[in-house]
Amino acid sequence: MVCAAVGSGAEVVADGSIHIYGRLGGRALAGARGDSGARIYCQEFQAELISIAGHYRVLEDVPAALHGKPVQAWLEGERLMLEKL
Repeated sequence: MVCAAVGSGAEVVADGSIHIYGRLGGRALAGARGDSGARIYCQEFQAELISIAGHYRVLEDVPAALHGKPVQAWLEGERLMLEKL
């Protein structure tokens, strides 16, 4: 759990889920040891890159409608899913 902004260039890595109570502007890597049930939650999505259990997405591959919004990310099979909270 992070109770502040994660700035551009910063990185948060966790074996399980990641909760960002602020802006996510850097990188977030959840499920670093292969936990495919891990999730990423943030209050303001601007992440350069997110990853869950080795499945990555970069900001350019995220719909513009999610930029700056509260978002959750999870794995559905081999696909990294994102939706507005």
